[in-house]
Amino acid sequence: MSERRGPDDTGRPRPSAAKKAAVTKRRAKTAVVADAAKPGVATPEPVVQNATRTLLSSQGPRTVPQRPRSRGDEGGNGKKVRPVLKLLNGLLTLLVVIVLGVVGTGYYLNAAVDAEGPLKEAKLLVIPRNDGTQQIAEKLEKEGIVGDRRLFLAGLYTLRGTSLMPGGRTLNLKAGEYEIKPGASIRTIIDTMSEGRSVLMRVTVPEGLTSFQIVERLKSDAGLTGDVRDIPIEGSLLPETYSLPRGSTRQTLIEMMQAAQKKLIDQLWAERYDNLPLKSTAEALVLASIVEKETGRNDERDRVAAVFVNRLRKGMKIQSDPTILYGLALGKVQWGKPILRSEIQSRTAHNTYVIPALPPTPICNPGRAAIEATLKPASVNDLFFVADSKGGHVFAETNRDHEINVAKWRQVERDRASGAAGASGPTSAPQTPAPVTSTINGKGAPAPLAPTGKAPVKGN
Repeated sequence: MSERRGPDDTGRPRPSAAKKAAVTKRRAKTAVVADAAKPGVATPEPVVQNATRTLLSSQGPRTVPQRPRSRGDEGGNGKKVRPVLKLLNGLLTLLVVIVLGVVGTGYYLNAAVDAEGPLKEAKLLVIPRNDGTQQIAEKLEKEGIVGDRRLFLAGLYTLRGTSLMPGGRTLNLKAGEYEIKPGASIRTIIDTMSEGRSVLMRVTVPEGLTSFQIVERLKSDAGLTGDVRDIPIEGSLLPETYSLPRGSTRQTLIEMMQAAQKKLIDQLWAERYDNLPLKSTAEALVLASIVEKETGRNDERDRVAAVFVNRLRKGMKIQSDPTILYGLALGKVQWGKPILRSEIQSRTAHNTYVIPALPPTPICNPGRAAIEATLKPASVNDLFFVADSKGGHVFAETNRDHEINVAKWRQVERDRASGAAGASGPTSAPQTPAPVTSTINGKGAPAPLAPTGKAPVKGN
């Protein structure tokens, strides 16, 4: 007979009554099942079922013990997903959505900026200086050039963003006067205004004006803006027709004319004839200005220039009547003013009846034709010329022939004065009223042949 040990003997607590009952039920169930398995032993079926129900009901619902989950959820494959990966996954999804949205918006805007605009007829658009982008967009919408100013601004900002890529160009809307064609797209409008392709105005400056007179003409041109800082140097402006945007400054046009004159004189000086009595481009401009005021006919400019070149070679005074007028009033000269007898010998720096050389400065701004004629004069020996009855001049190599030509001109004047010449006769080319003088022995000493204010006798 074995000894029973109490809890103090083994150090382990005794099983509770509930546990004992559970063990007893399991043993009973096992015995019943074992007996049922034995051959020849019949176990009543109700007894087995009742025993099983009793055992299950006594134990309660069975649960499977689960280990506590670690931080993070498990993925579909059983692997744990950490919070950092969840955040990255969310950010990646958001980025994809944003990219798709940007791409979609870009496709839409690209199609919108290239779509045909609502304008039905060509329109002149004037953008004043200092107008901002918002003001320009509102003007375009108001003028019916674009359908929605917000779409125009969106297209502008999109194209500006694209222009920041390598090889792009800066898109800044410029002030000016633009011709917008029918159906012009937003892209076309932006390109036109950013490149400054405004409607060009044409400003024509005639030959033979002084710098002061040119500035006064530019001041009266309403298409130009701003003031001229200083009166340009005489002869430094090239008379020509210039095309520039409406609203350009007068100083800008002055600088264009100066640059054009500098370029032209340098080019023609390099192509000049040899052995000219001219030492520099400055002297060439002085003589060209005199040629410019002496004749306006293309077919005789080089011959008039030859007369003055031949005189300079021989050391003769030029004796050009326009130099008298310029010497008296300089840039404010009145070219149509009659020259008085007393003014012929006026002691001015420009009066070529007094000084034995070229004037110190040009007397006007000569054009291309006059400069070319001066640097490429006709190959003749003429020293004199006088107006004829056909609107031009007649030339002579000797003083004697010149006197004969002067006498013929005198007869024309008398006939016209008396009306005998008739209205059908050709009129003289408009020239500056000047004294009619002659040269004694070709030395340049003027001797009046008729009252002042008559048609000129040049090269006396």
